[in-house]
Amino acid sequence: MTAFSLLDVQDAARRLDGVAHRTPVVTSSRLDSELGVEVHLKCENLQRMGAFKFRGAYNALSRLDGAARAAGVVAFSSGNHAQAVALAARLLGIPATIVMPTDAPQVKLTATKGYGAEVVTYDRHTEDRAEIARELAARDGRTVIPPFDNAHIAAGQGTAALELMQDVPDLDVVIAPLGGGGLLSGTAIATRGIRPAARVFGAEPAAGDDGKQSFDAGHIVQIPVPDTLADGAQTTALGELTFPIIRGLVEDIVRVTDDELVDAMRSLAHTCKLVVEPTGALALAAARTLAPTMPGARVGVILSGGNVDLGRYAALLGAT
Repeated sequence: MTAFSLLDVQDAARRLDGVAHRTPVVTSSRLDSELGVEVHLKCENLQRMGAFKFRGAYNALSRLDGAARAAGVVAFSSGNHAQAVALAARLLGIPATIVMPTDAPQVKLTATKGYGAEVVTYDRHTEDRAEIARELAARDGRTVIPPFDNAHIAAGQGTAALELMQDVPDLDVVIAPLGGGGLLSGTAIATRGIRPAARVFGAEPAAGDDGKQSFDAGHIVQIPVPDTLADGAQTTALGELTFPIIRGLVEDIVRVTDDELVDAMRSLAHTCKLVVEPTGALALAAARTLAPTMPGARVGVILSGGNVDLGRYAALLGAT
């Protein structure tokens, strides 16, 4: 697949029914009062393996034929896609090798191995993870499962927004984190397909704003590996599949600083009792920025994941 539609997101939802968790939508009157909008938090931090990535990984792997399943898959990821492919592969009986950076969060590295995948590490600053994955796949006859620039992956990710729109059908705005664009493109397809008038925004780290630069320039802009707390969004460029969907259906991309991420994490912990990783808090941080421009709006916020080392989490939230 080189493109996908609402029908593909709906088909992915059928494949995921009974396998992925239908995560809750959480509200908080205190948060609403603070922001001046009605916030609906789609809690993908409570998804299997702790992030939305399970949706796309299972959707993609479940479509492999018998020969491809027997040969196995190779994926590359800083953490959540790694865990997602490892878990989906275990559930489907597929051998999996995951290419992960040496500085990946230990909690994500340990979980990936725990799901039964073989892990190959690389230096994200000097080596090309996609090239390593291609070489491993060619050597072993395996299928490469990319983290975002794949229609089955992105359609699977869009099922989170599909559920959100089903649970809260009259949303005015939906905000999703942006790394490589799988979640945001899937969110845009699902949201605008069901409610064409809804506004869709992306949220990305200010230190890694390739998405915003690309959005404004009208073409894909590549940047060096960004230095940000949001390790799940340390991508250097949007995908060839995801970029045109985002440019066509998303209203704008909001830049979020690391300090704003920590503030959002702290608010989610104190107000909603939710543990969310830095990348997972991007959309709420962006909602804080956007809220003054849309008073009273019903805003859907996708909390993309909760895989964070608890020591680091405590240190971040304890910092003043």
